[in-house]
Amino acid sequence: MTFEIWAILLGVLLTTMTLAGSSLRRLPVSTAMLYLAVGYALGPAGWAVMAPDPLLDAAILERVTEIAVLISLFAVGLKLGLPLSDRGWRLPARLAVVSMSLTVALIAAIAVFGLGLSPGAGILLGAILAPTDPVLASEVQVQEASDRDRLRFSLTGEGGLNDGAAFPFVMLGLGLLGLHDLGANGWRWLAVDVLWATSAGLFIGGALGTLIGRLVVYLRRRHQASVGLDEFLALGLIALAYGLAVVCHSYGFLAVFAAGLALQRVDGEPRHAHPLPAPDPGLSEREAQATLATHADHAGAYLMRQVQGFNEQLERIAEVAIVLVVGAMLPYIDLPVSAVWFIPLLFLVVRPVSVWLGLLGAPVSRDQRLLISWFGIRGIGSIYYLMYAISHGLPESLAREVMALTLTTVVVSIVAHGISVTPLMNRYTQRVARRRRR
Repeated sequence: MTFEIWAILLGVLLTTMTLAGSSLRRLPVSTAMLYLAVGYALGPAGWAVMAPDPLLDAAILERVTEIAVLISLFAVGLKLGLPLSDRGWRLPARLAVVSMSLTVALIAAIAVFGLGLSPGAGILLGAILAPTDPVLASEVQVQEASDRDRLRFSLTGEGGLNDGAAFPFVMLGLGLLGLHDLGANGWRWLAVDVLWATSAGLFIGGALGTLIGRLVVYLRRRHQASVGLDEFLALGLIALAYGLAVVCHSYGFLAVFAAGLALQRVDGEPRHAHPLPAPDPGLSEREAQATLATHADHAGAYLMRQVQGFNEQLERIAEVAIVLVVGAMLPYIDLPVSAVWFIPLLFLVVRPVSVWLGLLGAPVSRDQRLLISWFGIRGIGSIYYLMYAISHGLPESLAREVMALTLTTVVVSIVAHGISVTPLMNRYTQRVARRRRR
């Protein structure tokens, strides 16, 4: 296919999504479902204009999906406005640690006793499918840093934390398959892959986000310098946090999430603490922006608005690209009939049980607990971990089986959650509003 034809196809797709965006939000159809269908039509089963082979192109797909997840994790960090000392963080932390660990264990047990996989392959499959997705879950995430809704905050925080927290289990699975050094009695895995990589990733990202954000705000307030190019700041901080974390043998996903979280609090408090005033009608647009960017009270909030706006656009572009690729990969799925029961078991049993156990005694309502149990959306994070495992030497026969289960799970999640998210969240919002009026 020529470049001109690609340009026409992408132009039609993006223009159509722009024109139909408001209508789609009122329907039980997500944008990811449409991208998936278009990707399938463009793939080997349709026009065959793109044919991403998960086995042959694993290294490229790993990098592409990694970039998409990094962009989304940074955006998630920018949205979460609760102070780290607030008790509201306990819910996403329990979901990302306790519930995810239980999910890995349950999937591993099902894989070993129900699918006949080895313990290492079962743990790897659990690690690939356990993390919830920060890219495709925008409809159930917080939209503003001031959002205190427990359901949205819990799902958003879980998606930001568990994409990095799943890495130790991936390394454990690869180690049990002989593809990663776990050390004698697993000491290296526990010391390096769990304790060091997790804590160092969070520390590096948090420190960089704080230092760079405060430096930029200081220069703008005191010297009217470093104004503009906020897009470069977002990209630079993502790249710097990720690169430094990986060089230090820690997790880049957690570092980027922590960097966004820290940048959002450059003034020591979330950006919504200083809402931006209306622009002075006597100033031009450029003059008004420069005034806000260097204002003593509003420089931090203005910086966050610019960075978040740019990052959200990047996130949408990444979603289009990755879901199109997932749709094109569907013909490579060869799911055995004996494993068809695995997908409903994951969504209807494994996720609810792990959430129920992880949130025992937590201050959440019945509605919130049910919706958290249902919206364990799987997506681009799982595709990344799949490609990571394949790139690190997963045997072809095992790779094909894990690939079939992973891609099927992601597709079912996109469709099932895409259909249900609008009516369920609308109903939840209406119930919350009624309770507040009482």
